[in-house]
Amino acid sequence: MTAVHVLDDYYLAITLLFTIGYQLTGFAIAWTCQFDKITDLTGGTNFFFVALFTLLAGHRTDDARSLVASLLVMAWAVRIAGFLFTRVMIVGSDSRFNEIRAGFFSFMGFWIAQIIWVWVVSLPVIILNSPAAAANDGHAHPSFGTGRDIAGIIIWALGLVIETVADAHKFRWRQSKVKKTAPLQSGFWAWSRHPPYFGEMLCWWGIWTICISPAVAHTVSPAAGKALYGSVVSPLITFLILMFFSGVPTAEKPQAKKYYLMTHGPGASPEDADVWPAYKAYLRETSILLPIPRSVYRPLPEWMKRTLLMDFTFFNFNERVDGPRAVEEARRKENDV
Repeated sequence: MTAVHVLDDYYLAITLLFTIGYQLTGFAIAWTCQFDKITDLTGGTNFFFVALFTLLAGHRTDDARSLVASLLVMAWAVRIAGFLFTRVMIVGSDSRFNEIRAGFFSFMGFWIAQIIWVWVVSLPVIILNSPAAAANDGHAHPSFGTGRDIAGIIIWALGLVIETVADAHKFRWRQSKVKKTAPLQSGFWAWSRHPPYFGEMLCWWGIWTICISPAVAHTVSPAAGKALYGSVVSPLITFLILMFFSGVPTAEKPQAKKYYLMTHGPGASPEDADVWPAYKAYLRETSILLPIPRSVYRPLPEWMKRTLLMDFTFFNFNERVDGPRAVEEARRKENDV
């Protein structure tokens, strides 16, 4: 069957318009009701619908590579949307939005960022399923099952396992009633401070690896080949967002502040005197992102941890600068109660 051409041969415009409409509808509901229960659900399901639409509109269900790549995106989307929706329903709210939910433009800014995130990260499968990539100038695409396809599936599967297991492990740990005087340090969390982020990065590198096969084999037009190669922005933007914006930075300092105050904050208990020193030891021996056994990571030189292994100093809670501020803020909150 012939692919349906909608606005452009790459499905870029229609998928962007759909994403804008879908996310702004979600924003309107969330702003009106002043809750964040559908925020992550809307993001995850957007990935699902974009992959499904392009697969069906491009009539690519008979192409194994397009079908597999689309199903992998949809499986990842169902997993993350389902997990985050279940979590927020159990917990009741998402603390990430506490400061921005009340401001119209600040809250809208998050949803606009989500539009960009969903659309850009979906580009490999959007382009692969598009009429432009299906037009192979008389040459058959390489049969599915190449070494690149297998490598992509393995990378994706490894990422999904790490992300899923680490998320579930952390959620169960948080829901337990045990006093938490140290971060979770078992399972994948023993080797990485942020294993779910690493897993998500792997998922999108795996999907991109599968999607570029027609470009590598030169069975698409030069323009379509460039577009497929250019869709590397998907795993790259995933890395940048999780490493420098909405992922690691939103977790590192707040978590350090929590343990610092357990030792140095107003009303700190003598029994928690070792919490902060133990946390600093945890930072020294646990990789920030890449899962590395502690016996390997601990003795590595500091310069390597701060550069190649990306434990940059701007992620750190500075005792001399951030410490007094945290204590003063805690005192003000105590006095306001």
